[in-house]
Amino acid sequence: MTGVKLDARKLKILQAIIDEYILSAAPVGSRSISRTAGFNLSSATIRNEMADLEEMGFLEQPHTSAGRIPSDKAYRLYVDNIMNRAALSEDEIKYIRSHFTGKVDEVESALKQTAQALSDITQYTAMVLPPELDNDRLRHIQLVPLIEGKALIVVVTDTGFARDAIIRVDEHMTPLELEQISHLLTDRLHGCRMDAVGDRIQQVLSEELSGKRAFLTSVVDAISRKIAPKPHDVELSGTVNMLHYPEYSDLNKARNFLTAVEGREALYGMLKKASSLEFTITIGQENEHEPLKDCSVVTATYRMGDTPMGTLGIIGPTRMNYSKVISVLEYMRRSLGEVLTNYIEEDK
Repeated sequence: MTGVKLDARKLKILQAIIDEYILSAAPVGSRSISRTAGFNLSSATIRNEMADLEEMGFLEQPHTSAGRIPSDKAYRLYVDNIMNRAALSEDEIKYIRSHFTGKVDEVESALKQTAQALSDITQYTAMVLPPELDNDRLRHIQLVPLIEGKALIVVVTDTGFARDAIIRVDEHMTPLELEQISHLLTDRLHGCRMDAVGDRIQQVLSEELSGKRAFLTSVVDAISRKIAPKPHDVELSGTVNMLHYPEYSDLNKARNFLTAVEGREALYGMLKKASSLEFTITIGQENEHEPLKDCSVVTATYRMGDTPMGTLGIIGPTRMNYSKVISVLEYMRRSLGEVLTNYIEEDK
């Protein structure tokens, strides 16, 4: 909230300026607003109102233009008090549904499809944080020999997520031994909650694999590291979409944005922080990370039933089409939740 109350006329003028600037990316003048449908005000009157709005911090004047552009403060007022949520078109709904037709083979592919659909529809950068696996149950463990002294451990959960890590093994351990241990661990740990796997392996260790203590300790460590999603697990789509907007015609600005996004660290932190909230909208300077202070970030939590699973997010310029983005995220999070729920039910 901005803490400032505007009268109806100022609100209407500010909304018209924001709506026009979102579409045009060009500074807005009083004459342009006076021609907007529903305004019976002279250009001079509107110019005076715009001067008041500028003095109050809602409008800014670019150095090279006589027009005005909305400030972060204006966008905050807009999303909190003025904006109406846009209805999705039939084509947009059809496009979203097309990404989830048929049976989902694995959850990770559904998340990739979600990120792709979000970036395609909004033409911004989309991101998806996968679920934490603490409450998942283990379905399968596979140990794959690599070079001498190393193996790949692959863990698959009941929600279809796969996690892998490279672990050290005894140089003399044969592929057959790794396969036998894979079968034993899968048999003993099947259905075990992921956050309890370590304790269960200790039980198996004391009962059946006492000679493999060092090896199984590395297995436990690898699984523990992989339960929570990491920055590189964030699904990202449409990174270059931002470069199509005039705000990113500056090469240094574009480079800084791409570096921040491709590194995923900042995105992971934002999505993780937002995971306990239904929706968040962070505008411009409200963002903690410097390369994103010219952006707005909108996030939404997706669920399976009543259980929060992960977070969807959109990054765009501060003049993003907020009403459309929120509507797309709302529809997408419900669709993804239904797909994941059906996947689990069918797999039982």
